[in-house]
Amino acid sequence: MRRFVPILVALVACHGGSKNTPAPSAASAASFTMQTADGREVGRGSLQQTPAGVLITADLSGMPAGTHGIHLHAVGQCNAPDFASAGGHFNPSSKMHGIRNPAGHHAGDLTNISIPESGALRVELLAPDVRLGPGDGTLLDADGASIVVHALADDYQTDPSGASGSRIACGVIRR
Repeated sequence: MRRFVPILVALVACHGGSKNTPAPSAASAASFTMQTADGREVGRGSLQQTPAGVLITADLSGMPAGTHGIHLHAVGQCNAPDFASAGGHFNPSSKMHGIRNPAGHHAGDLTNISIPESGALRVELLAPDVRLGPGDGTLLDADGASIVVHALADDYQTDPSGASGSRIACGVIRR
């Protein structure tokens, strides 16, 4: 748990609103549109490179209430009906799944989201182990990446996906 304290401090510092902060460039920003297997749009979001990692912001609506796992997946495809085309979790370091796993965690492992009864939620998550620019750990490589919401909560330790169930929404990450 100590690992996340510096990340939260860095995230607060990133939102300081410095007038010297440059506007995002093509290499430091990306976006996605979340869809269900039947093609219904359930959200839009953006990714922004920060000094602490990639900040993911999304507005979701029409989603089932409850706690859901959400992960970055290794391939930029979201083919219905099961979104298996998105591949496994983004994991360039070949680690085990889960932020509670002593053997490490996938770079694409994120914290759960809790969707209220209204089905609408604004999400802000930090992915400290990925990047948008060139180099190791980039989401914008040759086959791209996607973001997937799962039917169940992630238990943060069971390999390969935290027992988070089927994939209920998917969005391809685009420059």
